[in-house]
Amino acid sequence: MLDATVAGSKTKLEVRGGRIRVAKGEWKDVGTEPVIVGRNNACQIVLDDSKVSAVHAEFLATPMGVRLRDLGSRNGTWVGGVRVGDVYLSANTKVRVGESELHFEALRPEKVNIPAIPSFGPLVGAGAPMRAIFDRLQKIAPTDLTVLIQGETGTGKELVAQAIHLASNRAKKPFVVVDCGSIPPTLAEATLFGHERGAFTGAIDKRLSPFEEANGGTIFLDELGELPLEVQPKLLRALAERRVKAVGGSNYKEVDVRVLAATRRDLVRAVNAGTFRSDLYFRVAQVKIEMMALRQRLEDIPVLVRKMLKDLGDESAYERVTTMTLERLMRHDWPGNVRELRNAVAVAFALSSEEEEIDIAAHLGALSESPAATAAGAGTIAVAFRGRPFQEAKRDVLARFERDYFAALADDAKGNVSEMARRAGMERAHVRAYLRRHGIGAKNDSGD
Repeated sequence: MLDATVAGSKTKLEVRGGRIRVAKGEWKDVGTEPVIVGRNNACQIVLDDSKVSAVHAEFLATPMGVRLRDLGSRNGTWVGGVRVGDVYLSANTKVRVGESELHFEALRPEKVNIPAIPSFGPLVGAGAPMRAIFDRLQKIAPTDLTVLIQGETGTGKELVAQAIHLASNRAKKPFVVVDCGSIPPTLAEATLFGHERGAFTGAIDKRLSPFEEANGGTIFLDELGELPLEVQPKLLRALAERRVKAVGGSNYKEVDVRVLAATRRDLVRAVNAGTFRSDLYFRVAQVKIEMMALRQRLEDIPVLVRKMLKDLGDESAYERVTTMTLERLMRHDWPGNVRELRNAVAVAFALSSEEEEIDIAAHLGALSESPAATAAGAGTIAVAFRGRPFQEAKRDVLARFERDYFAALADDAKGNVSEMARRAGMERAHVRAYLRRHGIGAKNDSGD
């Protein structure tokens, strides 16, 4: 959970940054925008080192320190002789990539202002992380910058793209979606750029390119990471030259479109694995938006539920959602993210009468309500963590344990904080901090 305080219309977010340099070169500050190290000329720090991958590692300031993340490099990222995947740096140290050594220097924590923007288009959020994303979206929407939206399935990537389009100067022009994940490899070029009648077997009619259909507006390339490698150079050329040529055609047609793209894959790792072109990646990722998984923004669940009920035509129905129901929702693992929550809200709302409690949690999958239940599902958890960085998976496991432990503790002590503190062997202030962190309700007592 991020440490944030609200002052007026601004949120102050404390981050711990630093700076890095190669040998005796110039220092490069590490802030809340990623600093990427690699051989590709589009990286913020370019290394002339054959042992370094095109896009090797990333530094980013966070409340927990500077996050150093290896981006699937061939030869790894090393700190103190240990190969690391995802770590937080909070002290001066040396980082080795390939045959190059980077000097990292930690800086004092500083508070950065984030405007308290509670929504952006259809997107809503209460926590500082989402407000930071809304602020960024608000700034980039009026531009023509290409945007790469990343995140797990169900986090709302297409909603983000639509919201950017509607907040741009192109809002009255077309918004065209291309699902790259559903395109057969043999038809990828024809699907992207159109084709003439008779251009190939089965081309009975002429088909217009979605780039032409979106002319003057926005094209959204969903699941871009699934696009076949052999078509990627042609897409790169179309984006660079702003013109397309239909399969079987002889003339290029100029197009004026803004490009937004989304993927659930880690495209940087795909670049280093040779399955995605680095030049195309940097072309579409002028700006990167990382949508958080719902389990990482549990504080947003109440406002999301209220917004979903409003969209269903009855915002007042939120009064029939009990605190106990919300607490159960905050103990769920959310494999389907916001989409899963929306489905559960819709079903619960449809099946409840006007006087009944809306029990959203009853329409979810298995809830992680106890350590025993978590242990029983260990096989499922192991599958969910495959391919994820160790530190990220470890944080998720710890967060689940904390939610389960303090939820059970609150239930056993009937919400009495002093009794909870006694049973846990902790100070009351620390217990209250965990309860707030995980959105678990408690009763005030004489000791509070």
